[in-house]
Amino acid sequence: MPINKNAFMRYQLLDYCFHNKRYNIEQLVDYVSDKLGYNISLRQIREDISNMKLDPYDAPIKAVRYEGNKAYYVYTDPSFSLFDNEMSPEELKNLRATIDMLGRYRGLPANAWLEEVISSLEIRFGVKPNSEKLISFAQNDMLKGAEHLSGIIDATINHQVLEIIYHSFGKEARACVVHPYYVKQYNGRWFLFGLNSENDKIENYALDRIVSFEKSDISFIKNEKINFETYFDDVIGVSVPYEEVPTEEIVLRFSPQRFPYVVSKPLHHSQKICEEPNTISICVKPTRELTQQIFSFLPDIEVLSPEWYRKEIRTKMEENLKKYQSI
Repeated sequence: MPINKNAFMRYQLLDYCFHNKRYNIEQLVDYVSDKLGYNISLRQIREDISNMKLDPYDAPIKAVRYEGNKAYYVYTDPSFSLFDNEMSPEELKNLRATIDMLGRYRGLPANAWLEEVISSLEIRFGVKPNSEKLISFAQNDMLKGAEHLSGIIDATINHQVLEIIYHSFGKEARACVVHPYYVKQYNGRWFLFGLNSENDKIENYALDRIVSFEKSDISFIKNEKINFETYFDDVIGVSVPYEEVPTEEIVLRFSPQRFPYVVSKPLHHSQKICEEPNTISICVKPTRELTQQIFSFLPDIEVLSPEWYRKEIRTKMEENLKKYQSI
């Protein structure tokens, strides 16, 4: 019989107890109940111990008597474990940091799956996030579409085709069949990347523009076109042009006051410091996100080249300036 989720989590906890400490039956009940956050019966723990002794687990659990009828439970083979929990101090440190990072999404709508993942990590490896709130992550709890995140990720992992109702800004809502390949966060928003069956293109869908979605029975088309580890290398943001757009060397000059910040936090991994004072270059495909990034540095930035992009930025600035010239 396949193990269910609740039993699996209890087995993880009991495995830890048998492998590391000496607990009597009452202490096992208290330990498992405390870690799971709800009461587990004595009968349930006894059944779990019996089941763990059977195939396919064959756990060598032994009751060692002490003080009359009391007994504690241990593995007769100290090296036995149902789970491979051996981690170095550095690995435990990294895992704790990962749990801290994942924990920032706890409490978001429909994120019960993430709660289970974090709890399982905490239980299996005995790692808890730092109880002191010493780190804060930027997170928009009011962001629309957060309720879709768990379902979207689940479908992406399990290669489940989705029928999405998508409403772009300034356009009519449209229905599309999407084969989900990748989920990415950028600038506080989440994006799904997948194959649109209708136009045979890899498109991105902002989760806050997804009205609704449901799973489809259509056969999943495997991603054989894009390596998402390198897909975003030539852009800032998530908008990768569909058509062939050449990578440009964008040269930017900053005010002396702003320049040190740009050096300490590069705009792109290709960033280089130029010989001209307070100037950098980046090699990217010009996109909407790049323009937004440039405007975020006003008035401390100037586009030096390429000339066509300099003119484009200037035109946008002139159009914006007109809004401030009216009485």
